[in-house]
Amino acid sequence: MTYFTEDFTCFFKELAKNNHKDWFHAQKKRYETSIKKPFEQFVGDMISHIQKYDTELQIEPKDCILRINRDIRFSKDKSPYNLHYTAFISKGGRKDKSIPGMFLRFSPETIGIMGGCFGPSKEQLHKIRTSIHKNPSTFKKLIDNAGFVQKFGEIRGETMKRIPKEWIDACNQEPLIKNKQFYFVGEEAPTLLTNPLLIEEMMNYWKTMQPINEYLSKVIR
Repeated sequence: MTYFTEDFTCFFKELAKNNHKDWFHAQKKRYETSIKKPFEQFVGDMISHIQKYDTELQIEPKDCILRINRDIRFSKDKSPYNLHYTAFISKGGRKDKSIPGMFLRFSPETIGIMGGCFGPSKEQLHKIRTSIHKNPSTFKKLIDNAGFVQKFGEIRGETMKRIPKEWIDACNQEPLIKNKQFYFVGEEAPTLLTNPLLIEEMMNYWKTMQPINEYLSKVIR
């Protein structure tokens, strides 16, 4: 099934040159037709596909999709709208980025596919570090998997600037324990947006990331 037309990328390219409320309001019907409605349908179908493998995922598209409006309260850039459309498909949806899931960002430049743990709490972070330290081979086997490396490369995230004494030896043995986040990123060309195989390709990414997301989910419970 094809969800998006070429106007998806055209809309955001034009928005980049006209990022103000007057232009956006004049293009509201186009936004609904080319961006909002097809994206909601796509996310809904993604949820349905994922539920075949994970019955615990009980969430609606509206709980996953982020607003196009930017939070400009603390930003020097006062442009009101994002130049991409995003969704966080997980058991907690967009409101809880500590729960591992699939984060999708569609833009004219790229399709971003991200997974892992973006915002673990202090307690959750301690559990992840402890689990990796106790059994590093289990985590290493997951991140060294050929499919994962091909699609996502490596685990990313901010790291501790000062390592507490109790973690120094562990960090020397496994540098990833220094991480404050445990996420990973894949990319596809934006031409995939208008391809009937879009959802199939996104599900391939989901299946590849799921073993690590599952590992992290069990650890932080």
